[in-house]
Amino acid sequence: MSAMEDKITSLLAEGKVFQPPEQGRDQAWVKSMEEYKKAYAESMADPEGFWARRAEELVTWDKKWDKVLEYDLSVPEVKWFLGGKLNVSVNCLDRHLTDGRRNKAAIIWQGEPEEDVRVYTYQMLHDEVCRFANVLKKKGVRKG
Repeated sequence: MSAMEDKITSLLAEGKVFQPPEQGRDQAWVKSMEEYKKAYAESMADPEGFWARRAEELVTWDKKWDKVLEYDLSVPEVKWFLGGKLNVSVNCLDRHLTDGRRNKAAIIWQGEPEEDVRVYTYQMLHDEVCRFANVLKKKGVRKG
């Protein structure tokens, strides 16, 4: 094993637990190691039920799926949420315009030199996406 591989292996074997800072902990999706372990156990005991609940909580569906999971590990091939339809823009962008994040940072880009920083709020990003969607429409781009 090369020195680089040893170093990578060493980094992968980190055993420390890093506690999150107090500030923001109450806004975390998972608030404790116990909560994480409980969710992990649920996901292992009932993967389809666990991920179906998460998909209903976290994703806006245009059409709910017919089947949560289909897999053939001999291939391997795994398919999630078969028959479901969603709009990526709605889930990644639009819903944040009404949930209090409209003027919060959606993308923070930092270039070189480090002082070259651009911040796009959800509203600014939405405006740019709409503008580009109109360009595509004028060029004749359609669904499909």
